[in-house]
Amino acid sequence: MGVYQWRDHKKPSGGKRNWYYKVKRKYAFGRPFTPAVLSDSDVRVKIRVRGGNYKIRLRRAAFAVVSDPKTGQSKKVRILSVVETPASREFARRGIIVKGAIIETELGRARVTSRPGQDGVVNAVLLKEKR
Repeated sequence: MGVYQWRDHKKPSGGKRNWYYKVKRKYAFGRPFTPAVLSDSDVRVKIRVRGGNYKIRLRRAAFAVVSDPKTGQSKKVRILSVVETPASREFARRGIIVKGAIIETELGRARVTSRPGQDGVVNAVLLKEKR
């Protein structure tokens, strides 16, 4: 089942009295949220989207590409846990990784800067190193 993403429930302007209505169009449909869950290995899914293009979705995540802003270097490291998520406290409990989530890695805590369900990879920026 598709998720309808068109804005057809807006109030009409210009003194009109009736509600604005349009027929639902296929290009206005989306898909449900695909959570990237913390796991032992990475699992990616290739989905065909509008226009014949493909989108890589990350279903299960084990590794993140963490960049250190001080040195400017990036490294692929294992994700240990999801510490907190600004989107929902429930996501952190369930181990779901979304953009803005703070994850615990082998290098230390990092903030996720990519959208794993849309990009197919977990990119993060290091907050502080482990000692």
